[in-house]
Amino acid sequence: MKKVHLLILQAFIRPFFVTFCIVMFVLLMLFLFKYIDDLIGKGFEWYVILELLSYQCAVQLTMALPLSMLLSSIMTFGNLGESYELVAIKAAGVSLRKAMTPLFFLIGIFAGGSFLFSDYILPVVNLKMGSLLYDVRNKKADFFIKAGVFNNTIPGYSIRAKNKSKDGTVLYNLTIYDNTKGSAGSNVLLAKEGYMFDSRDQSFMILKLKDGVRYEDSRVKDAKRYDPRQQFTRFYFKETEQKFSMEAFQMKRTDENLFKSHHQMLNLRQLKLKTDSNKALIDSMTAMYALESKSSILFQSPYYRKEVVTPAQIDPKANILDYIPKSLRASTLSNALMQVQQSQDMNTNRLAEFKRLVDSDIRYRIEFHRKFTLAVSCLLLFGIGAPLGAIIRKGGLGAPVVLSIIFFLTYHIISTVAEKSAKDGGITPFWGMWSAIFILTPLAIFLTYKSTTDSALFDLDQYKVKAQLMWEWVKEKINYRRKKSA
Repeated sequence: MKKVHLLILQAFIRPFFVTFCIVMFVLLMLFLFKYIDDLIGKGFEWYVILELLSYQCAVQLTMALPLSMLLSSIMTFGNLGESYELVAIKAAGVSLRKAMTPLFFLIGIFAGGSFLFSDYILPVVNLKMGSLLYDVRNKKADFFIKAGVFNNTIPGYSIRAKNKSKDGTVLYNLTIYDNTKGSAGSNVLLAKEGYMFDSRDQSFMILKLKDGVRYEDSRVKDAKRYDPRQQFTRFYFKETEQKFSMEAFQMKRTDENLFKSHHQMLNLRQLKLKTDSNKALIDSMTAMYALESKSSILFQSPYYRKEVVTPAQIDPKANILDYIPKSLRASTLSNALMQVQQSQDMNTNRLAEFKRLVDSDIRYRIEFHRKFTLAVSCLLLFGIGAPLGAIIRKGGLGAPVVLSIIFFLTYHIISTVAEKSAKDGGITPFWGMWSAIFILTPLAIFLTYKSTTDSALFDLDQYKVKAQLMWEWVKEKINYRRKKSA
């Protein structure tokens, strides 16, 4: 390997890892901002948050890798162009295409690795993250007492404290309504002070109460009439403990098998199998609809099960009612309307199931093509970024960041709009997933051609000179017409 190739590889790898880490950090922050309400105040352990973020890092790789590829390639060749190293490389007899050859091999390795990642690892990550995020979002917030406000988060209890200590462990002037044994207000507990702590296994919250009284209505629950001898009990205590189950506040893990049929949790082989099975169901349902409609029409026909049927000689331009006797027209129209209504009701009842199968088929096909578009997008954005950096000849985090964001947003918007159109059935899944790549590929070829021919495509001075020459030409034309008209 030539020293030029080592120089370009070293110049590319460092910006790539830096930009990849920055992009991944930004995407993680966006994820946290999106689900901040589902994470705060629920008492998650640190390893649960770390597990969720690690899964999200793997999921966001599909967006972070192409963007960092584009940004780092622009920065690399922009720095080389700004420091005139590209000029020295070309002066040494090495063309830009030859100098970029090792980078193409490196990007090819990244693209192949991203394809294997999206086929073998990403479905498993999506499965684990989907189930974990579902449990995180469904977990109740931790038990929290606000002074002067009734708290009803513990099932069957309503708790109010007039005041509490700064650390929140000691509650004053407590009122507790126990609704687990009867109606509201039948079991009330009052205490001047209560100390709150958790049990050793974290399954219960214990309130150690002092100086209080419990009012309990001891009437028989199943009594169907008024009992004059019903009991009303009142207990005074100096110190007692009230135990509350925290089962509702503990995160329960859902079985991951419930999410395995989702299209994002499948690899290529499973997607192909699901697509074939779904297609067979659609064909079977279509054939069944046609058979039911045909059977309904034949059953209503007066020639049903007749061996010989003589076709009626009817002029297609004439009114068909003229061929029906007047005495039978009303019954014929009524039977026809009833038959149409039955067919319409049958199709309406089956439409929802048919639409579900069609939507599943579209999503399976979209996910199938997505496995390949990640790898191709890395190659495409590198093919845009590398020649673009060689043309603009600007390094650092200024112009490269702006240009990379512009081109990546263009790619992302086109792919998002096309994918949404494919999901809605406007275009096929193939065009929905490959439209952005097909649209931007000519741009990559054009920029590569301009960079190899040393084109000053983004040289502002060149455009200023051309604009000035154009303005002088326009002024000459105007002066010539004035002289001619004079």
